[in-house]
Amino acid sequence: MADLVAELAERAKALRPEDRVRLLDLLLESLQEPRDSPADEADSKEIERRVASYELGSAKLHDADDVIAEVERLLRSG
Repeated sequence: MADLVAELAERAKALRPEDRVRLLDLLLESLQEPRDSPADEADSKEIERRVASYELGSAKLHDADDVIAEVERLLRSG
């Protein structure tokens, strides 16, 4: 497989710059995972719920420094 990758890279270098950019875009796009699994849908709904709660002012917020201090305390005690 590595030989194929090296061969493809060499062949790609022979392309015009705009074609190399297009190829790069296509390859990067192929790495994007589709977000259509049930877990992804549940995550999206939870994010929407939390954002709405924050915007309504009903979310319970915690100071980041306090959270970090609590985590450090728990790590030291456990």
